[in-house]
Amino acid sequence: MPIQRLLAPADLSQLKTQAKELRRAFRSGDRSAREVFAEFHPHPPSPSDVKLSDAQLVMARQRDFPSWPRLVDGLTLFNAICADDADAVEALLRAKPHLADLPVNGGTSNWGEPLACAAQVGAGAVLDRLLAGEPGDLQHALDRAILKGRRAMARTLIKAGARPEPGLVMGPCESLNIEGLRFLAEIGAPLTDEHGDRLAPVALLLEGYHRDPPGKHACLAFFEDHGIALPDTPVMALHRGDRLRLEALSKADPALADRRVSYRDIYPRALGCHEDESLGLHGTPLDGGGLLHLAMDFDELEIAELLLAHGADPNLPADRDARGFGGHTPLFNAVVSQAARTRRSDRPVRLLLDAGADPDIRADIRKAIRFHDDESEHLYRDVTALDYARRFHAPAWVNQPGAALLEQHAGARPI
Repeated sequence: MPIQRLLAPADLSQLKTQAKELRRAFRSGDRSAREVFAEFHPHPPSPSDVKLSDAQLVMARQRDFPSWPRLVDGLTLFNAICADDADAVEALLRAKPHLADLPVNGGTSNWGEPLACAAQVGAGAVLDRLLAGEPGDLQHALDRAILKGRRAMARTLIKAGARPEPGLVMGPCESLNIEGLRFLAEIGAPLTDEHGDRLAPVALLLEGYHRDPPGKHACLAFFEDHGIALPDTPVMALHRGDRLRLEALSKADPALADRRVSYRDIYPRALGCHEDESLGLHGTPLDGGGLLHLAMDFDELEIAELLLAHGADPNLPADRDARGFGGHTPLFNAVVSQAARTRRSDRPVRLLLDAGADPDIRADIRKAIRFHDDESEHLYRDVTALDYARRFHAPAWVNQPGAALLEQHAGARPI
């Protein structure tokens, strides 16, 4: 089960109530409660012996804290930082100074210690108060500020002693934050990874998990302005959201919309992308699909509309690989994708259905997810797009509104 990390302020009283409900569910033999106890309790008790403290321990460990008291302290500190309440943060750290050296919102969180967490969430008053004392890791805080494009905070941290070292550029490339990149260029910071590789930031823009088309377009244009030659290909036009260029290419080559592309077309080695093909992060496989498959995963719905207007086949099957897996249409990419924003809307599925996408087409798909709790390969044989969505092993990647829309169409069989 995935870690439920604190990413926004939370109500401690609600967590206490949830712990009581978890204990009650475990006592009653609820399957999901048994599973969460099995995974997160070091020595699961019997249902008849379970105590509230057992449920609280499970809740804490599920949120990446070693104990319930540590979760309470972390949540209290995190809420105060998010509220930019410098007095509350100072009082808590004075009472419990060990918290200054611990990640605020969980043991493995890259948001880091209080100073870095303040930079991450934009808590300026907290950051200034911490800098007046013993602030901690200035470099990590600078990384978090630049990741979010917080120029004023970054300048404050540099004035306090942080240094714009190689590798800082990777943060805004991960988050597709153009303001962070522009700030680094303004202060003359190296636009390379920590090893001096000038292509690594571009590779991260292309291979990364984040989906923010305007941010990605701006970041790619930034690197082109700073000397990185981007290839003039249909796939790169899609990466850049360049509808004018893609339309010109489509007019010159009417078959373009339905031409299948390879993994290396999508993630070029010439731009620093990795030999390890699992590092190109996407939902449903893209290798051997068409531009419409890509548009679904990369959240380029305006590009998808353009492609359909130029005759793209909404039922184009992806090539099958040497093991026989493939044959999925763009509809599969619309219901299981990396695009968090479009997963909350039935728009991509509706767009394809309105263009004539057939929800009864079946495919065979194999999929593993890197940097996920379960990185094993899962096989989905002879599935429709709806079957695939309902069976997919990582439910957070499923476009639930889109799947619900499929259930309304004749021939799409709910699981």
